[in-house]
Amino acid sequence: MSLTLNIELSDRDLQHFTGMIETARKAAGNKSTDEIVQAATQLLDKAQHNHSPEFVKDRLQLLDTLIAMIRDEGWALAEEDATHVRSALVYFATPSDAIPDSVPVLGFLDDAIMIELCARELHHEIEAYEDFCDFRQRESERRGLKPETVGRADWLGSRREELQERMHLRRSRDFDAGQGFGSGYGGSSSYGPIRRYSDGGWRPGLFKFR
Repeated sequence: MSLTLNIELSDRDLQHFTGMIETARKAAGNKSTDEIVQAATQLLDKAQHNHSPEFVKDRLQLLDTLIAMIRDEGWALAEEDATHVRSALVYFATPSDAIPDSVPVLGFLDDAIMIELCARELHHEIEAYEDFCDFRQRESERRGLKPETVGRADWLGSRREELQERMHLRRSRDFDAGQGFGSGYGGSSSYGPIRRYSDGGWRPGLFKFR
């Protein structure tokens, strides 16, 4: 028998988690990209040995996507865009944890909430990257190639530029509307239903649930 629980966070709750994110960003300000990615990767590695509910699993898959966005040679994020993603990942490079990861079932719940908040801030980046991965998958198959071998192939360039320009325009629109980076995580968001990792095209992911 399964049990469904709905969690609703109030503005006060969101302020608590937002404060934790900002504290982590200040504490990890001098950490390198490699250190930040390694810390997030370690979280994923621990999570695969934990029997987590679907809510947590879906968010950990989102974390894997954020890591892939930085590592993906074909996506080739500009430094400013990579900084946005690093800023989201930096929480996982600090030792703060509201719920110890060792707690059965719920140990990664606070991490999942943090990932959800970061994903809402980066939903345009995630949407653009997933569209890119889908395109790369389809085109690679059509050309008889494996997507993990194409790197920064010339035929990817125009689609990558188109999607990243779309990402920039939408992010700029949100910023002008007061919903951009640094505006907080509360309130409404256009971030839509989570796409499971296995539904999209190939990306240099680090983790899959067993």
